[in-house]
Amino acid sequence: MADLMEMAKQLGKELQKDERYLAFQKATLDNDNDTELQTLIADFNQKRLDLSNAEDSGEEDTDRLAALNDSVQETYSKIMSRQSMIDYQAARARFEQLLDGINRVIAMSAAGQDPDSYDPNAIAGGCSGNCSGCAGCC
Repeated sequence: MADLMEMAKQLGKELQKDERYLAFQKATLDNDNDTELQTLIADFNQKRLDLSNAEDSGEEDTDRLAALNDSVQETYSKIMSRQSMIDYQAARARFEQLLDGINRVIAMSAAGQDPDSYDPNAIAGGCSGNCSGCAGCC
């Protein structure tokens, strides 16, 4: 019987060769190298901190709080509309779907089910893997 830890290591090596892993790594690097995106993220974090501090201090100027909140939301929208972020989100979703499938096979096996019975097209609960129209199942 093969050593399970060695098999897990081999699975890890194969995972790192998969195109979904490689695409996710590239998208991560592209995001890291997108200086405009990084500036927007830093700006977003500062604005979010400013809003949090204003709320925590008992700020009573509702117009100021609304303006801070609007600024946070506007910056977030800019971040999420950057092509590098769109590409990153898509690559991350595909990679997470792969990891989810692997984890489901392992969980099924640990529960005594036949691992060959796993069908990625018939995920339990009818989940399509696209969370855009979903309230969340995970």
